[in-house]
Amino acid sequence: QVPLLESGGGLVQPGGSLRLSCKVSGSTSNYFAILWIRQAPGKEPEGVSCIITGTGAPSYKDDFVKRRFTISRDNADNTVDLRISHVEPEDTGLYTCAADSQIFRRGMFDRCQLYPWEYDVRGQGTQVTVSS
Repeated sequence: QVPLLESGGGLVQPGGSLRLSCKVSGSTSNYFAILWIRQAPGKEPEGVSCIITGTGAPSYKDDFVKRRFTISRDNADNTVDLRISHVEPEDTGLYTCAADSQIFRRGMFDRCQLYPWEYDVRGQGTQVTVSS
């Protein structure tokens, strides 16, 4: 069974919006945090946003991302969504969700990290292409 399954990618026009969804097999409570990773063509993967599954506290790569990206989790449905508004060509890339299974971090950290290497479970990714 695939531990993490992404959906919602596709072709979108600049200025549009989309919602990416990460379905967690089992329960989001099995993980400390969920991270969305973006790999643009020819570039290294980068964490763009993460959320602590218990508290719902989000983190974003920078203020530019924060203005257009919204991460949320639904623990009842075991999903983590990433909404992107006013998409730009620079948003093009493979979006992968990743999970941090080190639940001992609960109570120790009030913010999740955006470093992909901190997350030990990966999905397969969903491609987003922004083009007119």
